[in-house]
Amino acid sequence: MGNQLCIDDLLLLEPFQKLPEARLQWVCDRAQKVSLQTGEVLVREGDPHRGLLILVKGQIVITRRSEGAEIPIGRHNAPAFFGEIQVLTDDPAPVTLQALTECYLYEIETEDFRTLLHECREFERMIFRSMERRSRGLESFIRGREKMAALGTLAAGLAHELNNPAAALVRALKEMPTAMLELQRMNLVYGQRQVEPEHTQKWLQIRDAGYEAILNDRTNPVTLSDREESLLEWLEDYGVEKAWKLAEPLAEGDVTPEMLDQLMERWRNDTTELREMGLHWLALSFEVMSMVKHGLRGAERISELVKAMKSYSYLDQGIQQEVDVHQGLEDTLRLFGHKLKQGIQVKRQYDPKVPKVLAFGSELNQVWTNLIDNAIDAMDGKGVLELTTQFKGSSIRVDITDSGSGIPPEIQSRIFEPFFTTKPVGQGSGLGLETIRRIIENRHQGSILFESKPGRTSFMVCLPLNKPVIRSGSEE
Repeated sequence: MGNQLCIDDLLLLEPFQKLPEARLQWVCDRAQKVSLQTGEVLVREGDPHRGLLILVKGQIVITRRSEGAEIPIGRHNAPAFFGEIQVLTDDPAPVTLQALTECYLYEIETEDFRTLLHECREFERMIFRSMERRSRGLESFIRGREKMAALGTLAAGLAHELNNPAAALVRALKEMPTAMLELQRMNLVYGQRQVEPEHTQKWLQIRDAGYEAILNDRTNPVTLSDREESLLEWLEDYGVEKAWKLAEPLAEGDVTPEMLDQLMERWRNDTTELREMGLHWLALSFEVMSMVKHGLRGAERISELVKAMKSYSYLDQGIQQEVDVHQGLEDTLRLFGHKLKQGIQVKRQYDPKVPKVLAFGSELNQVWTNLIDNAIDAMDGKGVLELTTQFKGSSIRVDITDSGSGIPPEIQSRIFEPFFTTKPVGQGSGLGLETIRRIIENRHQGSILFESKPGRTSFMVCLPLNKPVIRSGSEE
């Protein structure tokens, strides 16, 4: 292959068929040859752009970094041209281009390419058609990855939130059979001793009162700690082995040393197993009730999270619903619980007069998800997240505010642009806020604005109550 691009190579590409022969020769004279070995990278995502590139031999794979991995999104097969979008927008390369085979290319400098566009209207028209097709293809791919990434984030958050209650439930169920068998054994031994009913009733009354205290969390931690110390001292004086094992459950059951004095008076001079068994029976009864309580709370938490996820995604419901905005915000917060616990304080100022709004529920929750996730990132996991709602007669307004570093003034005019992102390569597609704008403005005929300065950034979403929701097959 020669070192100079030839007219025959250019004529294989439709846009160049519109140029006169003299101008084609001009391009051939000025184009610079580029050779790539298999596996060699032509340009990396995020690098400054090159000129217009013409591939005359070989294959180039197109990849984009997502969630830490290089994802193939297409390839260029010779003959082909590419790079025109970045030449005209002056943006960094949005993808990585790597040789799949040995490749020969020619590069047309930026100014030379612009000269061709200005001189030939037909060439310009075909180039812009190509740009439109490529932008749509890249956007479609990224939207799909965005949805998968959002789903992955929520799934990871949900798994994190489910882990603790599930573990508590499993632990309680594993420990309970052994404890129940031991209680049955104690009851059998006690029943064989023919203890007077009045004394048995005292034990049962204290047990039942302890059950209620445990289930209702009536005792504050300071009182609990003091009571546990006094019970430990009493049990050691009484001669109970491993007294520390009994002190904690007895304290949780609201038992005091004075109660034990009354209960154990009958057994002071008893040398049988019953002398200490009553104490173990009472402590073990309270332990079992604590197991039940923690297991029940674990199950309730799991149920609550599943309900939140179902509500969040609006499963089993039609496309449009009467949506409770407050419920949507709370469902979203539950799914981000693992991130919020790391050091973010949530402040709510909900207007109780806010009515339900006819909306695409799952899409609206996607708005809250993106805005809250961005706010958490902006605060680097520590700060104050404020959620405010207002009823304004014909519309409702939702403000999501963070105490992060703010959006730099020089980029504030661009944050809703497709593909614009301030995140490092591979961590942001630039479609999050553009998706939000599309959902709010196109799907719900609302508006989204923002104000930002260091230490405070607010996104304000306004949703009309009286305008019909647009049904559009072209909108995703």
